[in-house]
Amino acid sequence: MAAMVAPENTPVWVDTARCKACDICVDACPAGVLSMMAEPTSTLGAMISVVAPEACIGCNECELTCPDFAIYVAEKKEFKFAKLTDASKARQEAIANNKYRLPAGY
Repeated sequence: MAAMVAPENTPVWVDTARCKACDICVDACPAGVLSMMAEPTSTLGAMISVVAPEACIGCNECELTCPDFAIYVAEKKEFKFAKLTDASKARQEAIANNKYRLPAGY
């Protein structure tokens, strides 16, 4: 099996064919990078979305917690990640408080 190659200039990406929309990765992300978005074709009516890729800190929490191995984070040598900011923490809290969906206004 070949190693996963990161899409160019992308810190985190999702294989939606493997994702079952369990939202575990959204809960694990400390920077509010991930959110659930409405997706009528999904069994649960939602799908994971990378809503703030520029805020990714490269912590790998999403990748490590995904039970389906559907989310990937770029290697630190291949991508310059952001620092965790108060704005990112606030976005994550807002997402968590809104049933893991990005609230309007973000």
